[in-house]
Amino acid sequence: MANRTVQIERSGRVLVARLDNPPRNFMTTAMVGELEALVHDLEHDRSVGAVVLTGAPPDVFITHFDVEEIRRGTQRVGATVSSTQAGGGLRAVGAAQRIPGARGLLERSPVGGMSALLQIHELFLRMNRLDKVFVAAINGLALGGGCELALACDIRIMARGDHRIGLPEVTLGIIPGAGGTQRLVRALGQTRALEMMLEGRVLTPDEAVEAGLVHRTAEPDRLLDEAMETAARLARRSPVAVKALKEAVYEGASKPLPQGLHVERAGFMAAASTPAARRALGAYAEEVARSADGAPWQDGDLMARWQDGTAVDMVSG
Repeated sequence: MANRTVQIERSGRVLVARLDNPPRNFMTTAMVGELEALVHDLEHDRSVGAVVLTGAPPDVFITHFDVEEIRRGTQRVGATVSSTQAGGGLRAVGAAQRIPGARGLLERSPVGGMSALLQIHELFLRMNRLDKVFVAAINGLALGGGCELALACDIRIMARGDHRIGLPEVTLGIIPGAGGTQRLVRALGQTRALEMMLEGRVLTPDEAVEAGLVHRTAEPDRLLDEAMETAARLARRSPVAVKALKEAVYEGASKPLPQGLHVERAGFMAAASTPAARRALGAYAEEVARSADGAPWQDGDLMARWQDGTAVDMVSG
């Protein structure tokens, strides 16, 4: 049995997944499969509220997807194809994948590369739909697929140092294939993202924060602690509210405004109907009534408890 490339640890409601594929820590189809199995398990596990993804080697999150594996996948396709032909083939492969037992056969066939693209896209979408918060603790180099995995996470924290993050695929005659073109645009805006990808430019941690690619940086020896503290805090949020908020942002915000507002309304009603929300709303209303000026939000210590998720149990029930 091959060594596992995703090493799992657990701390309370936080699960840590260390990405470990020596010697270069490339992402591979095997690693994607392990992440897919992890996400499948998480879909049925209410005891986990957040996931931290980080690289196992020092100074490397994920170098990039294994280029040799990409080359082999493209060679199996054979002749040069147009985007129209590729689109038709992808739709056919996607339909075939839904047949029980078919995916393994497809992976070993000439359309294996198409099957792998669909697999990684679906994995990242499932991460976006989960009622868990994904935190990328980017401890070093994160190019290509490593950057795309980070972009599929909800929170991104990067170690300070001589590291780079970005999508340089165009320098190899290809484009990002694991969702990078779509998620980078959503993070940076269309013009900035397009220029960055056309140039194949990769960013330092400080440049990544300035651009909006990562949320913040941390000292290398503090990175995992900060990611764990963030994950533990967000794991105390209502899972229904987390799922609704992610759906409103990832799905609703890409739709025309009236449709996006519908997604928001539906998520609001679903979250507000839960016992957790009723407990929290009731507790906060009581604090408003007790406050001398009716403004408990001006009490910094009190509001810190709400922000930290310790004022009311939002998880049970």
